[in-house]
Amino acid sequence: MKISRPRQIALISIVVSTLCVVTAAVWLVMDERGRDIMSLPIDKEVYPVTGIDVSAHNGTINFEKVAADNVDFVIIKATEGATFKDKAFIDNYRRARKAGLKVGAYHFFRFDTPGHMQALNMLHSVRGLSLDLPLTIDVEEWTNPGNEPVEAVLDRLWEMTDYLERHGYPLMIYTNKKGLDRFFEGHPRNIPLWLCTFSEPDSRYPWTLWQHTHRGRVDGVDGLVDMNTFNGSREEWENWVEKLMAAQ
Repeated sequence: MKISRPRQIALISIVVSTLCVVTAAVWLVMDERGRDIMSLPIDKEVYPVTGIDVSAHNGTINFEKVAADNVDFVIIKATEGATFKDKAFIDNYRRARKAGLKVGAYHFFRFDTPGHMQALNMLHSVRGLSLDLPLTIDVEEWTNPGNEPVEAVLDRLWEMTDYLERHGYPLMIYTNKKGLDRFFEGHPRNIPLWLCTFSEPDSRYPWTLWQHTHRGRVDGVDGLVDMNTFNGSREEWENWVEKLMAAQ
């Protein structure tokens, strides 16, 4: 069957567009030397403490194997917004605790939802649980509405943090460099920072945890998993966790 000239041009255009998309996708994760730019290898001599963060999207996790693979801590998604509760949170918490891992919980912050409602959602999920790490609030633009004014987002965020602090919970903020620039201009109040970046963290921004890849591999987790480290020695890590537990 002969293809008309206009249709030939249209088909060529589709093929070229597809190739451009594929090429762009490759360059999103590889640099000019073929290195994965979604990951940054870290020096275990400098950062000896290793952690992962997980949610229901990671499927069923064998935390005994995770702990045996030299992982020290896990931060588990608990909630999102005013009503969403991660279906795997309680099961992940119980099995991670049984495996002897240090355990924390995080909440994905919604820009357009009142802070006290988000705080209540998280409190209902973590109340009565023994957590080793601060409650973490994940503040990032991904999947959030982009037209919310910064002042409004921060008002809701500080409303949430104030509510949780009044109930005696230590807190931590998770964000990336874009989030730092847009919302915090360096460091969020006196709340510890968990920073996501695939390059060396900026020394101007004091950080406690560093998420250095979304593409880690750990025994006990099927597929890729987020990898994290602590900003300090193992002794400093143990002292930090001990102080957190004593304050609760």
